[in-house]
Parts: sequence; structure tokens; C-alpha cells
Amino acid sequence: MIKITSLRDALFPQLHHHNHNHDVEQHIHTSQDHNSKRTQIDLEQDILHKNNLLAERNRGYFEAKEIKAFNLVSSPGSGKTALLECTLRDLGKELNFYVIEGDQQTTNDADRIAKYNTPVIQINTGKGCHLDATMVKNALAELKPKEHSVVFIENIGNLVCPSMFDLGEQKRIVIISVTEGEDKPLKYPDMFAGSQLCIINKIDLLPYLKFDLPKLKAYAKRINPALEFIDLSCSTGEGLGLWYEWLKKELKINELIAN
Repeated sequence: MIKITSLRDALFPQLHHHNHNHDVEQHIHTSQDHNSKRTQIDLEQDILHKNNLLAERNRGYFEAKEIKAFNLVSSPGSGKTALLECTLRDLGKELNFYVIEGDQQTTNDADRIAKYNTPVIQINTGKGCHLDATMVKNALAELKPKEHSVVFIENIGNLVCPSMFDLGEQKRIVIISVTEGEDKPLKYPDMFAGSQLCIINKIDLLPYLKFDLPKLKAYAKRINPALEFIDLSCSTGEGLGLWYEWLKKELKINELIAN
């Protein structure tokens, strides 16, 4: 396992080195001088422009090597790492997987992935709350995924900031658990608008919770009518077959795994 520490914080410390609650608006203010707002807006626009250019470069890399890249996004604790563990355990012998792990601190998630003999790189962002295209480009240079492989990018647990940054992935998958509020799509619409698949995890807990699953889907459809859904539980295995079918369909593999 290789650990990469982001250079972004060193280059642009003013963007994330103040306390904030991850609302998008918080990215365009300083706590000391509101006269500098215009400068920070210009800086953020410039960063996003550069990020988008590098994301296109990453996308070209994936397309040239016929690699499928999936960006996994969620709030903290929704089960991204658990979903990856199940996938690597059940499909690891027939598909070549590579994982880029994003976290602010620790290598805990990468350590869990490494147990499945899957090449993995840890990116620690420090106080940064998302991955960007530069980080992914540098990680790919170290990871060197084979042609026709699958690259999972586990983003930082945050439903706001990662929605702003294109990493060059082909599909963005948002994961939500039933222990969260069903109004998450309305509260964080950008994340759901930019995703192609919504995985609803921990459905084994539904009998014990006041969670309205149809309402969650209706809210999400209001934001993104084309959004697909898969309900599953990484604990019991219920619904994992549907996720594997979706994945193999994306990889254009005709043989489907039985539930």
C-alpha cells in the first residue's frame, strides 16, 4: 500500500484551513475580510477550471486503457468501504480491481482493502474535504492499473464538496444508509444530481427505524429523474447480487452473478 499526502492544502490553504460546516457557500468567504470575497471566488473558479482540465486527462487515460472508474461518494459511515470489501471478496477472483482511498487522516480504510490482496493507494487530504483530479492523477501514476481493469475511488465522506470536483470517472455512485434522513437528496441536491446510481445500504435495519424508503427515492427522483437505485445490506448480503449485476452490465460482462 502506498500513501500519498495531498499538496493542495499547501498550495491553497485558505480554502480549507478555516472551520466550516461543508456548505458550498462556505467555500467563498473568509472569516476575517469580506472584501476578499471576489478574490476567493476568482481563485475557486480558476481551481475548478484547472481541475476540469485534469479530469479530462484522467478520463482520457481511462478510455485509452479501457479502464472503468467509479467515484464512490457518501456522508461518513454510509458504508462505502464495507461495499468495497464485499465486492472485492465476491468478484476479486474474476476481475482486476484497484482502489484509491481518500480520507483526511489514517490509513484505516486502505488497510481494510489491502486484506483482499487488492492494489490500493491511500490519499490523506489533511483538512481538505474532497479529492480532486490532481490527486487522482498522481495516485494513478503510482497505482498503474492494468488495461480492462476497474478502479474504485472512495472519496472523502462528505455530501457537499466532492460534488464540485470531476475526477475523470465514468460514473459517480452515491451511497446512503437508512440510518440517515430520507430528505438527504433535498438537502444535498448537487450530489444526487451528479450521480448515476444511488445505493441504499443497511436495509436490514429498516424494521427498527422510522425511515421512509419510497419517500427518499421520490425526493431523489425529484432532483435527478434518471437516477438508478439499488437497495442492499453489506451485513446480510441482501441485494448485493443486484449491485454485482449493475457492475457487470457497466463492464459489459454478460454472465450475471446469482443472488
